[in-house]
Amino acid sequence: MSEEPAVPPEGDRLPAEPDHSAGSQMANTMTREPSWRPRRRVVAERVLGVGSGVAALVPLAGLVAAVAVLLVEALPAIRYNGWHFITGSGFNPGNLYGKPVHTGGVLHFAGASYGAFPLIIGTIESAAIAVVVACPIAIGAAVLIVEKLPGRIANVVGFCLEVLAGIPSVVFGLWGVLTFGPWLSHNIYPALAHLPNFPPFSIFRGNTGYGQGLLSAGLVLAVMIIPIVAATTRDLLRQVPAATKEGAEALGMTDAEVFQTVQLRWVRTGVIGAIVLGLGRALGETIAVALVSGSILQTSSNIYGNMTTIAATIVSQLDAANTDTTGLEVKTLAEAALVLFLITVLVNIGARLLVRRSARGAALPVGAGF
Repeated sequence: MSEEPAVPPEGDRLPAEPDHSAGSQMANTMTREPSWRPRRRVVAERVLGVGSGVAALVPLAGLVAAVAVLLVEALPAIRYNGWHFITGSGFNPGNLYGKPVHTGGVLHFAGASYGAFPLIIGTIESAAIAVVVACPIAIGAAVLIVEKLPGRIANVVGFCLEVLAGIPSVVFGLWGVLTFGPWLSHNIYPALAHLPNFPPFSIFRGNTGYGQGLLSAGLVLAVMIIPIVAATTRDLLRQVPAATKEGAEALGMTDAEVFQTVQLRWVRTGVIGAIVLGLGRALGETIAVALVSGSILQTSSNIYGNMTTIAATIVSQLDAANTDTTGLEVKTLAEAALVLFLITVLVNIGARLLVRRSARGAALPVGAGF
């Protein structure tokens, strides 16, 4: 029998010889990380952290700076106008040819009086008309694009929506005052004025005017915010899982029931956010409203009457306000801007509360329908 070679004990074994072959050296070179790469990663992470922090603070800093400037400019007007600015009406700079006087430390011309109640009412009314008209049309258009239209036609319609969203507001204003408003006053408003004289149709009674006024401004604003709401709703509907819709259809639901029970519950918080975006544009729109509304500093006599909004008043009165050598009228416009900012903040707070409430139970949209 041949003897097996003796194996040395564990403690007496010599360390293995390092492999100096070319293949082993190439593998070590490929797996070894360069010395500069960890340093570059650390620098990149620091730059990303600092950059994202600065980017997050820039909008907040801009908002705080804008509000601070408006507040500083508006303080003399706030002291002089008091609560009358909210409840009163009329922009009367006073006797510009007389000698300025002081009231409460504020320099002004004798007889100066400012009230923004018609501007506030006009802003809220025109924005409300825009939202009431635009939202059903925009949501219906989004459902049609996603669910009913063929792919190529849906892409064309979606492209048109995006182009419509990018049209400057002055173009909408010129279209409204030259074409849309007169067409409404000759073809639509007379028919509305003969509707039955009981609510809600009674609001359409009265002198229809010549195409400029509250209803025309609200409809032009509706055209402006339709693409915002429609494009956002379209993108949200495309994110609804197909299996969820197919499951609802398998239970025997119609298309309308599937939309109401599944899709709308799935995207409702996003749709509310889109509506708030559109409402924000309607509240702050300037040139289009100034051209279509009639720009009269008074409350509209009926739904067709001339009116104005806070934003339109600021842009239309700023040139004349610069002739007030006391500066009070310019400061009053700054106070009006603060009121508009406050309205926008209240709208956003209300929207957040509505979104938070509507988001409850949205995790299982199909189950919530039953």
